[in-house]
Amino acid sequence: MAEIQNPNQGGGSGGGLGGDSKSLFGFMIVFVLMVVAFQVFGPKKTQQPAPAQQKTQTATNGAAAPPAATTSAGSPAAPTEVTGPGKAAAPATTAIQASSESETVVENELYRITFTSRGAAVKSWVLKKYKDDSQKQPLDLVNADAAAKFGLPLSLWAYDAGLKNRLNTVLYVPSATGSITAPGTLSFDYSYGGLTVHKTFHFDSSYVIDADVSVTQNGVPVAAMLAWPSGLGDQTTLQQYAGAYFAYSENGKADETAAKKVVGGDTLRGSYDYAGVSDLYFAAIFMPATPADTNLVTLHESLGLPKNPAHPDPNAVDQVSILGTALGANGGDLQTRLFVGPKLLGLLETVQAANGENLEHVVSFGWWGWIAKPMLLVLRFFVVHGIPNWGWAILVLTLILNVAMLPTRFMMMKSSLKMQRIQPQIEAIKAKYAKYKTTDPRRQDMNKEMFDLQKKEGVNMFGGCLPMLLQYPLLFGFYRMLMYAIELRQAHWLWLPDLSAPDVLHVLPIFVIVSMFLSQFFTPSPGMDQSQQRMMAFMMPAVFGVMMWNIGSGVALYWAGSNLLGVAQQLAMNRTSMGREMRAIAAKRAAKRAGKTVKAINARH
Repeated sequence: MAEIQNPNQGGGSGGGLGGDSKSLFGFMIVFVLMVVAFQVFGPKKTQQPAPAQQKTQTATNGAAAPPAATTSAGSPAAPTEVTGPGKAAAPATTAIQASSESETVVENELYRITFTSRGAAVKSWVLKKYKDDSQKQPLDLVNADAAAKFGLPLSLWAYDAGLKNRLNTVLYVPSATGSITAPGTLSFDYSYGGLTVHKTFHFDSSYVIDADVSVTQNGVPVAAMLAWPSGLGDQTTLQQYAGAYFAYSENGKADETAAKKVVGGDTLRGSYDYAGVSDLYFAAIFMPATPADTNLVTLHESLGLPKNPAHPDPNAVDQVSILGTALGANGGDLQTRLFVGPKLLGLLETVQAANGENLEHVVSFGWWGWIAKPMLLVLRFFVVHGIPNWGWAILVLTLILNVAMLPTRFMMMKSSLKMQRIQPQIEAIKAKYAKYKTTDPRRQDMNKEMFDLQKKEGVNMFGGCLPMLLQYPLLFGFYRMLMYAIELRQAHWLWLPDLSAPDVLHVLPIFVIVSMFLSQFFTPSPGMDQSQQRMMAFMMPAVFGVMMWNIGSGVALYWAGSNLLGVAQQLAMNRTSMGREMRAIAAKRAAKRAGKTVKAINARH
């Protein structure tokens, strides 16, 4: 029986201690190579800050740095950070922050922008050529109530709430205070505890400014975005808040998202040529220098709007949407241009993004842009060339459109008359098949006879509908144009101080109701049941009158003018041979219905 040996003991050739030592030596070499390879090719460990630095960052995270560290140009540098034994010394950094808050005003002929050094953001963005709703003061596009809760324009947005708060509450050192006349440049700097921020803004004679932003932490770029977070300052009513939307262009395709569909805090990655917030008449639009490296964050908050602004009641408020946008760059440093101003079509066509696309589509004409835009250009032509009032220009364009659509009225009237002429034959065919149920196959024969009769007499059953369908694009295009034309904002006409606002005296809505009733009354409808006639004569004017009660008076003016012209046209057509024949048919049918009613009453007696 072979002797069992301990493998750790010597003995035998090739075995024993000599062979085991070689194996152990081989394992040691492999282990050392693995350690070296891991150090060379493995993941790098992020260097932790020194204890003194950690303490400073903890103290300053989410709050302004202590005043003792504040310096500016020419001030003594902050002390060099102390490093532990065996650690490389970090480079000395100079703390840059202001000791007190200051303001800088930048202005040209179009705007007056007031910056605050706290957060290096905008407190006021006044457009000199536009008034607020009270028409007493120049319009400030900073929504004061929303900005107090959600942040000032050109503040910085970050995913980390503490970092965001710190970036927007510390005191930056501005390159200038007091007043600056554009063209010019204004920059803000802040540095403390490893956090370094630099903002530079360039101004010219237009509504567009240039912005460069850099944020680093210990030399590493931080994902901080330039933001317009709190809507626009002209938003004071429910209608103005409801008209807000997110406007953007991705890969050359312009589009928009309604407020109710905007997701707050949603990050959008793509090649955005421009993006920003817009309402009915004004917009704040970012145009990044490198769209392909851009990140967007959509901001959506809610604000309580008093139902009675004159006597605010915290228990009587309407919740409205506050839209905002934040723009950042993948590489860290952001370069962008920003348009803040009125949505004048001619002006927006001159403002181009990096890809050459202009901001024309920020004006939201929607599906009816192919009609609305030409109409706006025609209205502007009237105002520039001889009709220096937008109300009268609307009425002149209304007259032109109604005259242009007059042939369709004749087509509808002619088609309706042909249908009335064969109505007795149609009723005879219906009586012939009245004994059959609707599911009976012989009902198909009735339809065929009616179709053959209409074809023989040259009657097109859609002849009365097609002309009306031609009018609808003009109607909706005109409505859309008047809703978004900033030219109507605070435009006066007779007793109306603002064609973009409802008629406070309600003269136009009442006129719409009366004129629609007269139009229905004077339009012969021999083929319509009397109950239907009454419904059309009273219900339709009431519905449209209610619609016009709270709508912009420019739209109501167009509708009232159209109705007045429609009544005049109908009275004129009633005097033609077709009109007289239709009235005769209507009278004959009314008498026939009355006769049947009388006979029915006598039979009961």
